[in-house]
Amino acid sequence: MATKQGSLDLLNDPVAQKLLVSPLNAQLAYVWRDGSPRVTPIGFHWDGKQIVLGTPPDAPKVKVIDGKKVAINIDDTSYPYKVLYIRGTAHVTIVDGIVPEYRLMSVRVMGQEGGEAWLKNMEPITPKMARIAITPEWVGILDFETRFPSALEKAMGMG
Repeated sequence: MATKQGSLDLLNDPVAQKLLVSPLNAQLAYVWRDGSPRVTPIGFHWDGKQIVLGTPPDAPKVKVIDGKKVAINIDDTSYPYKVLYIRGTAHVTIVDGIVPEYRLMSVRVMGQEGGEAWLKNMEPITPKMARIAITPEWVGILDFETRFPSALEKAMGMG
């Protein structure tokens, strides 16, 4: 029987494990001060316990997400589509220089040479960065093979 949606055990599922180390961007969803939803693409690093993001300290999201609930979506682009949903609370810390996990993400996504070149360009313009750490509190997976959106599962007699 498949692990129930919402369980943190889904982080150990092969679909989640593959997406967490992929070169894909995540989509970060959060709520702005006026209550309107926002979604932004962002590079991420999974350290085995948290999704960690690096961004300039004056990025709009930094102003509103510390201590707030957010959602992360990581999805591939080939069928059958694989989607990893993570919900959790964001915690922001301003650090000197480039966030270490941002360095790891850059090399993972762009390769060693490309990542190092990108970081070399970032260093003079980011004397400080915001480190956003999101600890998963809810996890979901769609793989369109064994796990489908809930309405489809219900229609197919799976849920």
